[in-house]
Amino acid sequence: MTRRAMSHNATDNSGVEQGDYMARSYEILSADSHLDLSPDQWKHRAPAKWREQVRVVRLPDGQDAVIVGDAKPARIGLTRSVGVARDQLHLQVPTFENSGGTGSPEKRLREQDQDGVEGEIMFSRIQGTLKNINDHEGYLALVHAYNEYLAEEYAAVAPDRLIPMGVIPSTGIDDALRELEYCVKAGMRGVLIDRFPSGKGTPSPEDDRFWEATLQANMPVTHHTNAGITRMTGKDEQTFPYKKGVREGTDGLGNDPMRHWFFRFCGDAACAPLQMAVTGVWDRFPKLRIYWAETMIGWLEYALWQMDDHYERYKYLAHEVYGMDWLERMPSEYVRTHCLWGFLSDPVGVQRRGAVGTENVMWGSDFAHAASDWPNSRKVIEKDFAGVPADDRYQLLAGNAIRYFHLDEP
Repeated sequence: MTRRAMSHNATDNSGVEQGDYMARSYEILSADSHLDLSPDQWKHRAPAKWREQVRVVRLPDGQDAVIVGDAKPARIGLTRSVGVARDQLHLQVPTFENSGGTGSPEKRLREQDQDGVEGEIMFSRIQGTLKNINDHEGYLALVHAYNEYLAEEYAAVAPDRLIPMGVIPSTGIDDALRELEYCVKAGMRGVLIDRFPSGKGTPSPEDDRFWEATLQANMPVTHHTNAGITRMTGKDEQTFPYKKGVREGTDGLGNDPMRHWFFRFCGDAACAPLQMAVTGVWDRFPKLRIYWAETMIGWLEYALWQMDDHYERYKYLAHEVYGMDWLERMPSEYVRTHCLWGFLSDPVGVQRRGAVGTENVMWGSDFAHAASDWPNSRKVIEKDFAGVPADDRYQLLAGNAIRYFHLDEP
């Protein structure tokens, strides 16, 4: 697969027609924003027989919701209201018409201008909603239709400012590779996984085909976390592989002791990267990097120390009792080498930015969700970044995202 740049024949917001690719100069670029589009905007791209399987309904309380197949309505949700006073948030009745970030690409550019942001890396939650369709063919058709709309209509209005991530289906490695190939050819700047490429919550050998394909295509890989948690396994799923089986007993660790050892005091924010370390993914693909969006970064300094400390304390026990292979490097080294992290307003993290390397953290506005400070992002940035040298400020607010998503390339 070879990357092909998106069409740049559209006019930008200044009205100047774009021909040959010209790299944009950014001062502030959000590396974590959201698209919450009505299916009515994009489902025309789907085959006719699947269009009516996804629809918008107005609920009795006035909120909009999306219904896929015969599933229950999926509400927009109160946290989709942006620019609302915090003491008024509970009074909102969110609809696609009155919520930010749900409109046309032209409206999105105006919303960026209001916030003083020059471009956005945009994530979608549509993947989880589309899973509600009880038909494999229909699910794939709708995911592809959504990606087609993003690449060929939405982003084409201003490719240097509207930068959506292509959605990768979670129904198996062949499906993932097929959609990845489309995203590459369509010139999308990155792809979003919400499970490992095989569709599982833990790394598996099948994933290697996907990692190899993304490296060959120079395609950035992203995962938007759930409240900062990178773990993709279900509540009762085993997180780490145990070659000798797990001892049930009196240690209170259930059937997943290594998860407790690695993350005993720092939660699951770095779970997936450590799963990939334990299963040898980073060792097999030394150039692979993944951006974990909306994790915040203030926790990293302590978590990296704790992961290394607990690995040293328990690695012999893990090896002898559960058959865990030795890691070639310390856990923190894998995290620093292979991972990028996204943060919103996080003054503690900004001051401790060197813990994981200033080249590995990226600011995002979180627009159009309630955690966003829109339309006052620049004011909050000035407060959070007080005293930060200009070079570091640029890297966190634009430079790292430009490099990772190849925004300085056609």
